[in-house]
Amino acid sequence: MTVQEMIDRIKEKTGICIPPDKTCDQLIAGDPGMEIRKIGATFMATVDVIREAVKQDVNFIITHEPTWFNGIDRTDWAAQDPVYLEKKKLIEDSHIAIWRFHDHMHIGHKDEIYMGFEKEFGWGPYRVQITDLERYGEKDPQKASFWKNFGAVYQIPKTTLKELSAFFREKAAMDVIRIVGDPDMEVERVSVLVGGGSLGLGREEAPMIQMFQENVDVVVCGDITEWTLSAYVRDAAMLGMRKGMLVLGHERSEEWGMKYLPEWLEPIAEGIPAVFLDAGEPFVWSKGRDVSRI
Repeated sequence: MTVQEMIDRIKEKTGICIPPDKTCDQLIAGDPGMEIRKIGATFMATVDVIREAVKQDVNFIITHEPTWFNGIDRTDWAAQDPVYLEKKKLIEDSHIAIWRFHDHMHIGHKDEIYMGFEKEFGWGPYRVQITDLERYGEKDPQKASFWKNFGAVYQIPKTTLKELSAFFREKAAMDVIRIVGDPDMEVERVSVLVGGGSLGLGREEAPMIQMFQENVDVVVCGDITEWTLSAYVRDAAMLGMRKGMLVLGHERSEEWGMKYLPEWLEPIAEGIPAVFLDAGEPFVWSKGRDVSRI
């Protein structure tokens, strides 16, 4: 099977077809006519991921996030940039094709990033279906449907913010999780906004509206902007309200969708092996005089 044939099958399975000029899901590198030996699924095609792909004889990488350091993988700005040129040479010398699987993955039949999150953390049974959209005050049905697909809400067994943080630290192999709110407060109603969801997906106020309308105790999120959701939660906690926030980071909140992508690909891959290539926690953490990496 060729790279292009695999891409077409993936798009077909998602149930949607976004026009090429309306999506970042593009072939970033390589020959669409190349025969696939082995597929590697990853959050981001970093230099280390590419090197690992070579070791595992992967010649087709499916990446969720950009290869070229900006949202739509533009390279016009980098023609003389040494980082871009060296990485491009590594990819070309490795004879690897890289395809971006982002938009189709999030807005297909199911958001497969959230499906992976639920499998990894065992939260599938706790998901709350958002059906009452009238309380959001949106008279336009299209605007109202935004809320139905905005993140995910879970009703989990009662715990504390501190214990929930420890759960994610262990399961996601994280050294540091940022916390907003009282670590000892009880929580059971959780909103999960993976990746950039906590930035509002074009509506900065969206996470706060959801938190109020769905009576959310704690938001588990990827990215943050310090004057929006985290500031809202912090002020709420200062006012004595039971509100909290856990910041996992973009990569640690979304990688799980890619971890389970090989399983999702199996029915359409015609026996082509697929593996997960973990991009890993991107940060080194400084604690006092010590610097640690997961």
